[in-house]
Amino acid sequence: MAERGRPRAFDRQAALRGAMELFWEYGYEGTSIKDLTHVMGINPPSLYAAFESKEVLFREAIALYASTDGAVTDRALREEPTARGAIEAMLRGNAGLYARPGRSGGCMFVLAATNCNARSEEIREFLAAERRKTVMAVEDRLERAISEGELPPGTDTAGVAGFYGGVLHGISIEARDGVPRARLESIVDSAMAAWSVLTGTRQLAGGGA
Repeated sequence: MAERGRPRAFDRQAALRGAMELFWEYGYEGTSIKDLTHVMGINPPSLYAAFESKEVLFREAIALYASTDGAVTDRALREEPTARGAIEAMLRGNAGLYARPGRSGGCMFVLAATNCNARSEEIREFLAAERRKTVMAVEDRLERAISEGELPPGTDTAGVAGFYGGVLHGISIEARDGVPRARLESIVDSAMAAWSVLTGTRQLAGGGA
């Protein structure tokens, strides 16, 4: 008798990667179970056996994105020695990711939420929370810069973080609209030109704060 459920050849991680790419391209609402089973190479019962539901699958796909393609921001904030360098690396790194030829453009946290209806309110809130985490991570990096003497006490870290978070999310939309990478880079140039005004510092030669 044929074995029921997932086939022996099922590669869960590869299937999850396929689902991530699909959600990234078409969003949560725009991706159907039929689309998912086709790209994952499994049937609906196997999908539910492995991931329980479309929502659980989506949340796992978001986690995969955050740890792979979407890790640019965390890496920049963690590894760059200055807050200014971290934010610039975050913006430029993501601009490069969003504009890669042959790949889904923009940020999955931003674009997968488009057109969510009332039935998907939990997904919309989940993605909004993920975007807020990004802005909060930027704010934390700016607070650290104050403690290290890079930024003056009293810097409006929430305002500055909100500004650069807005630039990051705007770049995502622009990339999905087909704006070329050179144009995205010019947006980053303009955003970084505002650094000294936003933080009350004077930009020194060589790009430091």
